[in-house]
Amino acid sequence: MQKLKVKDEVIILTGKDRGKTGPLLDINFKTDKVLVKGINLVKKTMKPTQENPSGGIVEKENYIHISNVAVISPTTNKASRVRIETQKDKKVRVAVSCGTVLDK
Repeated sequence: MQKLKVKDEVIILTGKDRGKTGPLLDINFKTDKVLVKGINLVKKTMKPTQENPSGGIVEKENYIHISNVAVISPTTNKASRVRIETQKDKKVRVAVSCGTVLDK
């Protein structure tokens, strides 16, 4: 079982966006990088296409390293590590700081 999942609310721990929060859009476990909505925005030039005939400069999210994010605890609204426990013969993700189960 993985400790981070898509749609988890995370907080950025380091970098230019430190302290900002957002949901996870994508996780790449091969490169240990995550994509967070509205975080690490970069400008990218796009060629004209049929969908976007004018092309131009577009702002989009870029990947950041997985070690720079932490899950937000639902009860304390602070960064928390995640541990995996077995409850009733089922594995669940638990926030270490408060003991709240993260799986819905």
